[in-house]
Order: sequence, then structure tokens, then C-alpha cells
Amino acid sequence: MGDPTYPQPDGSGLPEPLTIAGRDGLAALLARPERAVVALDFDGTLAPIVPDPEQARAHPDAVPALAALAPRLRSAAVVTGRPAGVAVRYGGFAGVPGLAHLVVLGHYGAERWDAVTGTVHAAEPHPGVASVRAELPGFLDAIGAWRGTWIEEKGRAVAVHTRRARDPQAAFDALRAPLAELAGRHGLIVEPGRMVLELRPPGMDKGVALGAYLREVGAESVLYAGDDLGDLPAFGAVEKLRSDGVAGLLVCSGSGEVAELAGRADLVVDGPAGVVRLLSAIAAHLP
Repeated sequence: MGDPTYPQPDGSGLPEPLTIAGRDGLAALLARPERAVVALDFDGTLAPIVPDPEQARAHPDAVPALAALAPRLRSAAVVTGRPAGVAVRYGGFAGVPGLAHLVVLGHYGAERWDAVTGTVHAAEPHPGVASVRAELPGFLDAIGAWRGTWIEEKGRAVAVHTRRARDPQAAFDALRAPLAELAGRHGLIVEPGRMVLELRPPGMDKGVALGAYLREVGAESVLYAGDDLGDLPAFGAVEKLRSDGVAGLLVCSGSGEVAELAGRADLVVDGPAGVVRLLSAIAAHLP
């Protein structure tokens, strides 16, 4: 029997989205893949969540699945809060046959890596990030939150993780307000995630990055898959585009930690393994 989060009603391996809009989105992708974009978050969607984010790597079948699907599409894109170059390295995307036109939109679109050139293009960094980076260790120590938390350097952002704390959720909840105050003093915002609070510049999110990219390439349909609160703006962008005639399929890489995302998805799959199965099934149904 198939996983209930990955329904297979006709035995074909293709899931059936639970919403009419999602079914329309999948049908449009299958009918005209050359006008479709498949866009994917990295951590928790293409790569399993791990205790140390520096050890995150794409699911072993993710690159083969993308390489089988991408040549039939208008474009494939990875949309991530990580630096673009880090996502490329951890994903193993560079130099892969079939991924010649992959784009990685890093730092919520502030950085862009194109497989065609193999280079990263980036805007100037926000000065507040350097200030927060210098202040953050002493700040955490002063409020008694150092034990069990750790800081991840993300170049154009800095993140505080609580997953290793004795009570990760309590540490996360206790840090939200103080970190929001610290971020605000330096012109930054706090982006909450799965036991992580990221301090980053305002004005860019996955929805802004995804919407701009879809307009750039003239997409008629889009599949977007994510797993975390930071993916909600991308979901919102796809929902808005639907009203403008762009068909969309919203996929949640299933997690009990982010019920809000699952509640807005057209389809919930079983984590990165489920995302890989979905990509492979779509590729198998294209000419």
C-alpha cells in the first residue's frame, strides 16, 4: 500500500493532488513541460534535516531525479536561504549532465548561481549582518541562552539553532523576541524555521525570488516544494500567480513540525525521499 501522504490511486506512481488547483497545476506541467518551472527548497526538501547544517547533503537520488526531469522543463531552480555556492556544493549540482540550465537562487534571491556559467552573482551585503555577527555571541551569553544553541554563519545572514538544546522548542520560543529586538537595531529581520532563527536583511524572501524568476523565464506553470516556514512566502507567490493564469502545484516535504505549510499544500510527500519519488514519477510521465 502506498504512503498516505503520497497517494497513488491509479498505480502509475504519479500522485493525485488533493485540491483542484493542484491537479490543474500538475496537469499543466505534464501537458507543456517546456513552459514549466520546477522550483525546490534545499534543506528538508532535497536534503534531509541533520543536527549539524554543515553536514547537510542532497538525498542520494535527488540529483539523478533532477537530471532526468530538468531537460524537459523550461527551468529547474533551487530556492534557498543558504549561500548559493554552499547549496551547489552540498547538493552536488555542478557539472552534472542534464542540469546544464539549473539555477540556484541563494540567500532568498540575493545570490544566483547559473550552471551555464558556473558562477555566482550577488548584490552588496547588508552592513547590519556584520554588526550582528560581531555582537551575537556576547548577546546570547548575556541572556543565558548560550548553552545548547549554536551560531551558523551564512554569509549574508546569521542563524541561531536550538535543535541541540535540552528543550529545543523552549529555547526557540525564548529567543524569538530578544533576537527580533537585536535584529531590528541593525536593520534586519528574524526568519523563524525548524528550530532555527535566522537574522537577515529585509525585502527579500523566497516568494519575491520565485515570483521574479518565474516572470523572467515566462513560466506558464510551476511546481514548488518546501518544508519550512520560510517557504510560506513562496507558497503565497504561487497562490497569487494562479489568479494571474499561471498554474501551480504546491508540495510540502512532510514534517510534523510545520503544520501550517502542510495545510496549504496541494500535496504532502514523505520528506526528501518523497520529493525524489515525485520528481522521478513526473519525469517518467513526460515524453
